[in-house]
Amino acid sequence: MAVTPPTDEAFLREVDEELRRDQLTSFWTRYGRWLLAGIGLALAVFGGVLYWQHRQTEAAGVQGEQLSAAIDDLTAQKTDAAAVPLETLAGSDVGGIRASAKFSQGNVLLAKNDLKGAAAKFGEIAADTSLAQPFRDLALIRQTSAEFDTLKPDMVVTRLKPLVVKGNPWFGSAGELVAAAYLEMNRKELAGPLFAQIAKEETVPASIRQRAVQMAGVLGIDAVDTVEEKKAP
Repeated sequence: MAVTPPTDEAFLREVDEELRRDQLTSFWTRYGRWLLAGIGLALAVFGGVLYWQHRQTEAAGVQGEQLSAAIDDLTAQKTDAAAVPLETLAGSDVGGIRASAKFSQGNVLLAKNDLKGAAAKFGEIAADTSLAQPFRDLALIRQTSAEFDTLKPDMVVTRLKPLVVKGNPWFGSAGELVAAAYLEMNRKELAGPLFAQIAKEETVPASIRQRAVQMAGVLGIDAVDTVEEKKAP
């Protein structure tokens, strides 16, 4: 029997498939090694990122242990033993470690009554934009406290007024310094109510609230009743 010649449709399909095979072979010959190189590079980068993250986690863990040991030394009054590791940790790539080490260095300087050196160390933290804002805000308060006697009162107010907001975690600490600056400016009408606000705020540490009650009373504002009402069931 004679073989039936292929229809136009079957013939075109065969030609199309053959053309695609030729194109694929040509493409692979021309670009195959570059594709393999690109895939290899992507895998290497991905592996490098994973390794870097692992090393960062390991480094943070080691540095955390070193920081804890240094703080233990400070607690035991072994400031010389803590000095070298704290200096190293103050250059850490981990923000929390770096900030904590610098805070510790600043506290050591305060203990030595080196107010200028302590203020400079706290100032480094406050100016470090890579750190979380709570670290920077606390550092600004500590810096201002160390510099308080050398600053003009209006500078204290300008620095810390943005933190003197109800609900801010540093309301009590910042507010106390701002109120003291108001007194330096002979603005008792501003200092008294601010001390009273601090006394009323339950989130403020008890020691600061107690001082605020006393200062408000000295300035003619009775904040004791309000505080006692807050304590009542």
